[in-house]
Amino acid sequence: MEAEGLDWLLVPLQRLASWAAAGAMVFGGVVPYIPQYRDIRRSQNADGFSTHVCLVLLVANILRILFWFGRHFESPLLWQSVVMILAMLLMLRLCTEVHAAGELGLKRRAFSGGDCTVADCKDEAGRTPLRRALLDLDPQHFWRWSSFWDYVQCVVAFTGVAGYVTYLSLDSVLFVETLGFLAVLTEAMLGVPQLYRNHQNRSTEGMSIKMVVMWTSGDTFKTAYFLLNGAPLQFSVCGLLQVLVDLAILGQAYTFARQSPKPTLHAVHPASAKAL
Repeated sequence: MEAEGLDWLLVPLQRLASWAAAGAMVFGGVVPYIPQYRDIRRSQNADGFSTHVCLVLLVANILRILFWFGRHFESPLLWQSVVMILAMLLMLRLCTEVHAAGELGLKRRAFSGGDCTVADCKDEAGRTPLRRALLDLDPQHFWRWSSFWDYVQCVVAFTGVAGYVTYLSLDSVLFVETLGFLAVLTEAMLGVPQLYRNHQNRSTEGMSIKMVVMWTSGDTFKTAYFLLNGAPLQFSVCGLLQVLVDLAILGQAYTFARQSPKPTLHAVHPASAKAL
């Protein structure tokens, strides 16, 4: 009887909790990038952040949206992908602006070459380079282009090709399930570019620790959400893998911080102090 009498309170609270969890799923994924965005904007240095993180998330979320057309899952997960794509495009725009400012006067690495002028598109010998088309990508400069619109062209091209293949293969259960697995597996590899970059540099300087801590907490919450709401198995398995990668990056931060030499204070001779 008491439980029935509290229904008027419990039902709205359950709905509120459900809406809060859905909102956290939609917008929580982009929160870790806010500190990194602010750090890059303040320092005008994006060397510590791997733009391949943006590549991984763009591919993963585009594939997840396409997977939704073959096998519908919860709407918050779909909207999360839309919000994440917009956020990654903003991160790429900032990074390219910062890199362009730092590489002013160097050889441009344009994706299509269509926005070059005679003055800024010459090589070291003073010759105007050949126009680069989509099919003539230079592997050495892939995802390191000078213009933000080059990234947009690449994302649009990938979306168009992947969307067309998905449209033709929606009747295949094997294709749809494989697409979903690729989407979440790609997202699970999110931290790998940052992990590799830290390993190469033997340092985590320039990387926002707050971002990684938020990655870990967000991925833990996301994995629990998948398990509790009966999301497809691919989501849960790859969510656990993502948490392990996040923990590995935090381990790098701790290890490199201990290995870095501590600044030593040199004693000042009294005579020198007086001279100063």
